[in-house]
Amino acid sequence: MLDFTDKFSEDVGSFFRSPVREIFKRVDLNSIYSFAGGYPSAETFPLEEIRRTMSEVIDKYAGKAFQYGATQGVPELREAVAKRYDVPVERVQITSSSQQGIDVCTRVLVNPGDVILTSNPSYLGALQSFRSYRADIRGIAHDTDLQVFENEYETVIRQVKAEGKKVKFLYMIPDFQNPSGESLTLEERKMLISLAKKHDFLIVEDSPYRELRYEGSHIPTMYSLDPDRVIHLGSFSKIFAPGFRLGWAIAHPEILDKIYVCKQSLDLCPPIFDQYVAAEFLSSGRLDENLARSISLYKGKRDLLLSLLDEHMPDGIRWTHPEGGLFLFLTMPEGFDAVKFYDRALDAGVAYVAGEFFHPDGSGKNTMRLNFSFMSPERIKEGVRLLADLLRNEIL
Repeated sequence: MLDFTDKFSEDVGSFFRSPVREIFKRVDLNSIYSFAGGYPSAETFPLEEIRRTMSEVIDKYAGKAFQYGATQGVPELREAVAKRYDVPVERVQITSSSQQGIDVCTRVLVNPGDVILTSNPSYLGALQSFRSYRADIRGIAHDTDLQVFENEYETVIRQVKAEGKKVKFLYMIPDFQNPSGESLTLEERKMLISLAKKHDFLIVEDSPYRELRYEGSHIPTMYSLDPDRVIHLGSFSKIFAPGFRLGWAIAHPEILDKIYVCKQSLDLCPPIFDQYVAAEFLSSGRLDENLARSISLYKGKRDLLLSLLDEHMPDGIRWTHPEGGLFLFLTMPEGFDAVKFYDRALDAGVAYVAGEFFHPDGSGKNTMRLNFSFMSPERIKEGVRLLADLLRNEIL
């Protein structure tokens, strides 16, 4: 029997499995009440429009659509993204998903031991990437008191400097954060940018949910407030279809040049055919037409979930009220352990993601993330009733 223990790199020891992906291995999500994944609803996939657009792409580009292409992305898609977000095209790099954007940013900016600041909780996929490059992750909890929030960051930064380390960047999802569903106010965004200038670090702004707003007014991106210091990441997964593994990075050309070289060793170029389809969808207006339908659908599901939580959840449980996105966050009484409770819930037929996995410091044991985009309204109703009953029996 071949022994593999000495065959792997030291970096492998810093990898960790996504508990969300482990759920997918254990069960068929369609066979349970799943609040676990971040899946968009298949109802939002514009199949007929995609079929028509694919045919148009083949007619228009012929074999070019199936050839290798530029590492930066095809000009048509870069130009469409640049026009949509009102940025120069030379500041746009197409990526093979927003997740790749996170990974390449970390790869080109971080040395082992460098500090990355982030929210507490934060996006699990980002934490996986940061740990794989052996970064030192410091999570700071959100506080609605701006001065308290700023002081928390200053305290952590002072501690980092006292340890002789350097903050390389702040990673933030400012709009409808995964997992909490919360958003940063304009004042909070300006404060974080001011801190970045004061202490000389970059900001990676991850915005896969930004266009899924159901109430309130759009807030300027952090990138628009400081285009040279902020790297803006976007994705087609939530506004088009995740099967098209496409995203983008908008940043200073000097940063994009390093990402460009890095991507050459990863995938040479994003998938060409997918890029042409996305470009046609954007430029034709079909994406915005479908996005309007998606927003209407998801708003209804969010409103339904919030009303059901009000109706069925036992006393002592609180939750966030997201103005957009795909998630909200539950907090149970102290002493509750969402990881230990999970197997019981799954055996009963309902899934969620324990909040502890989103906390860089391992806190949040009494929290869980719920997704509202994937299931039908009827299954959301049945799933909330079941989860509430299980929690009531556990807590009371």
